[in-house]
Amino acid sequence: MIIDVQHVTWKRGPITLLNDVSWRVNEGEHWALLGLNGSGKTTLLNMITGYLWPTEGTITVLGHRYGDVDLRELRKSIGWVSSSLQEKLYGTDRTQYVVISGKHATIGLYDKLSDEDLDQARELMRTLGCQHLWDREYRTCSQGEKQKLLIARALMANPRVLILDEPCNGLDLFSRERLLESISELTQKPDTPSLIYVTHHTEEILPVFSHSLLLRRGEIVNSGLTSELMNKDVLSKFFESPVDVDRHGERVYVRASDK
Repeated sequence: MIIDVQHVTWKRGPITLLNDVSWRVNEGEHWALLGLNGSGKTTLLNMITGYLWPTEGTITVLGHRYGDVDLRELRKSIGWVSSSLQEKLYGTDRTQYVVISGKHATIGLYDKLSDEDLDQARELMRTLGCQHLWDREYRTCSQGEKQKLLIARALMANPRVLILDEPCNGLDLFSRERLLESISELTQKPDTPSLIYVTHHTEEILPVFSHSLLLRRGEIVNSGLTSELMNKDVLSKFFESPVDVDRHGERVYVRASDK
């Protein structure tokens, strides 16, 4: 079991931000977490990474129940890629140094580089299609390029879980597709961690995400096989408004119904 969330509720004063959430992610599964702004996605992620503590319920990650484990050590096995991290990194750092800093979970590098670290960084950048950025200043990279570097950075620590928190935010159409293609290729590697892809756009849910969790106003509306959830009836109920579903290949595009 990778993630086991059981009956988790989180309240802040009189406001309930998560209500009786139960969710299991098994070994080898890749999940999409779909929810509109304010649905509780970030709160749930903060619970899973141990930065927030549930008011009620239990959380177990990688076999360790929270409350009985050193979270500082466990977090080394959880990669989290968020666009907010971009602002914290040093713009003048070389791209390979940004990637390698993920091994130590630091902003900047303070240890002597080893040939193994450089080789691993080079291989990760190659896997994600950004090896051409080697030795560039981080600040000269585009938004999409920075997101690829952040994913490579998260993978430097060899995590067992990788959370991609709305990685396509702020990207144009072509940059988004290039990033999604890199994520899809990443899942083909035998040592890929379990991916949790967070989004509010159904068209970003790639076929590799076999399971999906639908979150609305802090409650799970539905969860299970993506193929069984990405249809007009389920999504209309989820969005609380009639929608039409168009399929292009194995991707699902949703638009407000004109009926």
